[in-house]
Amino acid sequence: MVAFRPLFDKRVFERALVLTAGALLAVRTRTITAALRVTGRDDARLGRGPAKPTDRARQALLQLARWLPERRVVVVADSGFAAIDLLAAVRDRVTVVTRLRLDAALYDPAPPRRPGQVGRPRKRGARQPTLTVRAAHPATAWMRVAVSRWYGQTERVVEIATGTALWYHAGKLGIPLRWVLVRIPGSTEAPKGFLCTDVDVHPLTVVGWYVRRWSVEVTLAEVRRHLGVETQRQWSDLAITRTTPCLLGLFSVVALAADALDRDGSLEARQSAWYVKSSPSFSDTLAAVRVSLWQAQGLSMSRAGPGTVKIPEAVLWQLMSTLAYAA
Repeated sequence: MVAFRPLFDKRVFERALVLTAGALLAVRTRTITAALRVTGRDDARLGRGPAKPTDRARQALLQLARWLPERRVVVVADSGFAAIDLLAAVRDRVTVVTRLRLDAALYDPAPPRRPGQVGRPRKRGARQPTLTVRAAHPATAWMRVAVSRWYGQTERVVEIATGTALWYHAGKLGIPLRWVLVRIPGSTEAPKGFLCTDVDVHPLTVVGWYVRRWSVEVTLAEVRRHLGVETQRQWSDLAITRTTPCLLGLFSVVALAADALDRDGSLEARQSAWYVKSSPSFSDTLAAVRVSLWQAQGLSMSRAGPGTVKIPEAVLWQLMSTLAYAA
């Protein structure tokens, strides 16, 4: 955290350290109260409904595009962000790759307006077959390709079919896109559909971009499970905007702290007779960081005096290990 000291004044940085330690030590929700209570600062004083995720995504992506005007920004998202309103708002600034429903309404582009034609211009052309129909149709052209690091694993051979279309719903702007169908040869697993808002991108590139988000998926699962993302409670949009990135940043703080512990030989993988691990998991690294924080609070030595109760070392470490994995 020392690297961030220049960004704060002294008092704010001290509070940031308290909240960082509290967020790491808390074992359920990551509220301000929980962070202060677990660090023994219950009496400290630190000075309305959330927007839709797609609204926040639109704001974040447009801001990112303004920050990086010379860079091509490619965003890979899950199916929750496959919304026409969102894609229409950002497609001119960023490239979005996400899942596409197999029953999505896809159309040909609107035909050009003929000379002398009256009435409103057409917004779409003829209806295309759904991806479900294309996946089952024997005339669909499939291309066999090898995708590297398929969901964090080794190379995987898949078959893809692709094309361009206009994704359209009544009352909304149509979105030109490249659709990609992916199936695994010899597998009974249903084909998957993807979209890319840049119709010129090669379909193999689209699939490669999407599978690269697997490491992000793992990270998000870990921060939900162990660092309390989505458990914080705030009423103001500004508070939500601040706390979620901070909790995500704790993942990197834990990794850096664990790296230092590993160099000291203090990082080990929790083993059992029925589960053997070759390397520490994130829960192991978080547990080791928590133990180091507790030790820094005075648990690393026994002080003499009437207010001190000595606990056998084996029992102390058993209790600390149990608490460390309580989240």
